Order: sequence, then structure tokens, then C-alpha cells
Amino acid sequence: MLLWSSRGRTAALVVFAVVVLVVFIAPLATVVAAGLAGSWTGALPSDLGLARFGTALSGQDLASLSVSLQTAFVAGAVALILGTWAALAAGDAPGWLRRLTDAVFHLPIAVPSVAIGLGLLIAFNERPLLLGGTRWIVILAHTVLVLAFAFSAVSAALERLDPAYRRAAESLGASPVRVLTRVTLPLLLPALGAAAGLAVALSMGELGATVMVYPATWKTLPVTIFGLTDRGQVFQAAAGTTVLLAVTLLALIALGRIRGRAVLR
Repeated sequence: MLLWSSRGRTAALVVFAVVVLVVFIAPLATVVAAGLAGSWTGALPSDLGLARFGTALSGQDLASLSVSLQTAFVAGAVALILGTWAALAAGDAPGWLRRLTDAVFHLPIAVPSVAIGLGLLIAFNERPLLLGGTRWIVILAHTVLVLAFAFSAVSAALERLDPAYRRAAESLGASPVRVLTRVTLPLLLPALGAAAGLAVALSMGELGATVMVYPATWKTLPVTIFGLTDRGQVFQAAAGTTVLLAVTLLALIALGRIRGRAVLR
């Protein structure tokens, strides 16, 4: 609804600010404060320090962070390649096939992630595709879960792409491969960067399917944080969560810079 009066716009902005503060900023600030706290027995934390972050950046926690980063970037890259290929292929397909492809690629986000994890664990726990107990089943689970978002981002960008560029290249005698590599993909670079960032961010925080499939040798940071919380080490879990947030933000900034350069091109 449009708000024409200044009083109405001010009220709407105040309500929006309160919602953002309560729903987004306050929970994150509480997590950071809990990670810094030595104890929290009153309204505010006390004995603030960085000791818990030292623990979060060493030993098993650091190994879990490394696993999360490796999983996120590998799964994100695979999802981006498959999602881009599917979006390009569906773009020239009949309408019924496009709708079917869209439904298939969005199916993993329409069901609980735990169901995806259990399904992969059962499906790939026997030869000839024995992935259970290896890092690859974790990477596969993350790829399946973020594939829909990569596909959606590229599909939306393709729909907004002006077909005149492709037609001009084709009229000049460019082959389909040359049109794809020199026209379509360069125009899609901003969308590809956004899809990569979204895939990495979602993978970094994924827990439901990971808990079902991860082996002891490939434990992501969210799984480690869940274990700390389950053992009652809430403050240490908060420190690990803060590290996870910071690293994810840095990864998104790096990918955003790449996307920004693509936009300038």
C-alpha cells in the first residue's frame, strides 16, 4: 500500500526499523555478545574477552571451518555449473519441459533437508556408488540443496536477457558455441556471481542434511556448533557461530567484488 503522507511514511519506517532490530540485529548481536562473554548471569554479559574465539580458531573447530569452506566452494561450483547448464538448456525447450525442469530442480527445497540427507545416505550406501562414510556424500548433499537457487538465479537472468544480442551474433555467422561463450555467458556473469554467493552462503550454514550423512573425518562447522550446544557449551558455540558468520560474510564480499567487476565489464 502506498503511503502518501509524511506521517504515514515515518510510521512505516519506524515499524520496519523495529522489525529489523528485533528479528535480525538483536539475535546476531546476542550471539556475538555470548561469544565474548565469560559469564552471563545478569541483563548484560560480563568478563568480556576473546579467549573463546582463540578456541574457535584452533584445533577441531578450525578443522571444521576448513571443511565448511571446502564443502561450500566445491558444492557451490558444481551447483553453479549444473544450474547454468540446466537453465540454458531449458530456455530453448518447449513450455511443458521448462515447467517440468523447474519443478525437478526446486524439489529439494520443497522437502525437509533431513529427508534429502537420509535419501542420499540410503541411495549411496551400497556399491557401485558407495559414498557413505566419505566427504563426497556431504558435498553431494550440499550440491543438491543449493542447486535450486543457482538454477533459479540463472533462469531469471536469462528471462531478462535481450535476445537481440544473440540474434545479432548469429546473423554475423557466429556458431552456437561462440554465441554461448562470447555473448550469453559474459552477459550472465553478474547473475552467475550472485548465484555463486548465494550457494556458498547457504552451504556454509547447512545443518539438517549434513547431520544425516557426515562422517567423523568430514565435520562441518555447523555440526560442530550443534554438538557444542548439545553438550551445554553455549558460549563456545556462540563464538563458533560468530566465526562462521564472519567467514561467510568475507566470502560473500569476495564474491561480490568479482560480481562487481563483471557488472563493470
